[in-house]
Amino acid sequence: MQSKIGFIVNPIAGMGGRVGLKGTNGVFKKAVALGAKPVAPNKAQEMLKEYILNFSKNDDIKWFTCNGEMGYNELKNAGIREIEIVYETDDKNTSAEDTKKACKKFLELGVDLIVFCGGDGTARDVFKTVGKKIPILGIPSGVKMHSGVFGINTSATAKMLHEFVNQSLTIGDSEIMDLDEDLYRKGEWNIQLFGIAKGIVEPTYIQVGKTLYETVSDDEIKDELTEHIIDEIEQNNDFLFLFGSGGTIDYIARKMNLYNTLLGIDAVYQKKVVGKDLNEKKIIRLLDKYQNAKVILSPIGAQGFILGRGNLQLSPRVINMIGLDNLIVISTPSKLVHTPVIRVDTGDKTLDKQFSELEFIMVVVGYRLSRVVKIKIN
Repeated sequence: MQSKIGFIVNPIAGMGGRVGLKGTNGVFKKAVALGAKPVAPNKAQEMLKEYILNFSKNDDIKWFTCNGEMGYNELKNAGIREIEIVYETDDKNTSAEDTKKACKKFLELGVDLIVFCGGDGTARDVFKTVGKKIPILGIPSGVKMHSGVFGINTSATAKMLHEFVNQSLTIGDSEIMDLDEDLYRKGEWNIQLFGIAKGIVEPTYIQVGKTLYETVSDDEIKDELTEHIIDEIEQNNDFLFLFGSGGTIDYIARKMNLYNTLLGIDAVYQKKVVGKDLNEKKIIRLLDKYQNAKVILSPIGAQGFILGRGNLQLSPRVINMIGLDNLIVISTPSKLVHTPVIRVDTGDKTLDKQFSELEFIMVVVGYRLSRVVKIKIN
């Protein structure tokens, strides 16, 4: 039986990440001016090529999509031929309205699944139109990806598409989350449940929505983590330290009397801030200046990502310059209860493979106390 798949790409999704804008909504021109390059078209094409190479042999799919970079180009470049363009737009000026109108066409055509490439904003736009009428599956490509409809990475998404076509996956409720980008850029984390979509329930391939509830205070553990990081800085006096984003790292920075960017990347040298809210280019300039560097990361609760979600400034080039041995991953024990594995999605297959080959990573959970946690890529 032939499956009908609606396919849509948000061409500008993720462009604000490496240039430190924490999103692209409303700041597209600024992102371009800072040197941002398209991310989503390559991610979409990567997923499609993996699907064709590994899973498509016996699958029968008819693809419905938009013109240009909103879907057709990616499908064609991946080698897919049975494509029907059902919505056309100005390829150079796409918008959320185009996504919604395309999804309305998908509804009218009775597609079985909508596969989209973007972030939480794109997921929200798709959901606004289709609600729970059609299951949706996201190829992760945005800056913000907290919703439960995204595959862990392009490989997982390709496999999920195949298994969906073969009716071997369960369909169920998935949270659509979104973050206020304006507040996010000011360092305020205001994430909200936007709605419940029909998604694919498969914890091996689908990322779990970020934990929404607060647990008992871990301040005592965080104090121990602070002492650990202070020791690291004192013992590595000639190292530049990049402080990642998130509440645990923010707590440590403030305990050290360092004014920290809660949702950005800051640089510290000999206990002094030498760079704030850095984008990729600024980080690279600092790495050229300081020959040795370490980066402090903390996993997103429940999801387990340390790279590839909310910190795209730490690009594959940056991580390769720093080296995997110079990553310091910290977490409170209570967070690890809900984070059974550490995940990365750097966007670079070679680098992801290096992480995969490690199999495990040491996570600091207290003063001079670490726990071994499994790394999972797919």
